[in-house]
Amino acid sequence: MVTRRYSVRNSKRTITDEQLQQARAVWDYHQMHHEVRPADAAIGLGSHDLGVASFAASLYHSGLFPVLVFTGGNSPTTKTRFLRGEAVHYREHAIGLGVPETSIVLEPKAANTGQNITYSREALADAGVTSSTVLLVSKPYMERRSFATARKLWPEVEVICTSESMEFDDYLKGIGDEKLVIDMLVGDLQRVIQYPERGFAIEQDVPDEVRQAYESLIHDGFTSRLIAP
Repeated sequence: MVTRRYSVRNSKRTITDEQLQQARAVWDYHQMHHEVRPADAAIGLGSHDLGVASFAASLYHSGLFPVLVFTGGNSPTTKTRFLRGEAVHYREHAIGLGVPETSIVLEPKAANTGQNITYSREALADAGVTSSTVLLVSKPYMERRSFATARKLWPEVEVICTSESMEFDDYLKGIGDEKLVIDMLVGDLQRVIQYPERGFAIEQDVPDEVRQAYESLIHDGFTSRLIAP
């Protein structure tokens, strides 16, 4: 049984098999496939997806890190879902799953990924935590962008990325809106491509087949999460 990640109104748009295949290529590219290993701290990146907090809690219970930062205020996507902010709700959820309050550092102000990294770094320093290795826990399709951002803004630490292991089709079912998911995949890839020239992230190689899939999906109208050039 697939747990719904959050409730949306289905767009009712028919998605072709070719578009799903292109989206799957983008989905696969976004995941870094890092080997998860012990770290000095973990950072749970706030979003609409409460599964991030659940997965971070399970990693904590596995003994991979002693301290867990939850970071995030609100975005247009989350302001009605998490009324008191992403990080606050993540923290409460993790405590409900048995993570001790004393092991959680709260960062409730970040409004974008760059701030997630910068403010979490500051929060760990304020808590007296010295970090040489950091585990970033995110949505499955946000791994690459969070990695590129952290390497730019926090280059002295070793960054390990992870997310809940989930097949693309299962994620689609969990969200309940194929159009929205593909829009989000396309939007994150646009940021991976464009943010280095804006100074927000390190450059990432984008294979030709992934770029072609991305451009085709944009041509087909999967554009609601794109930012202005």
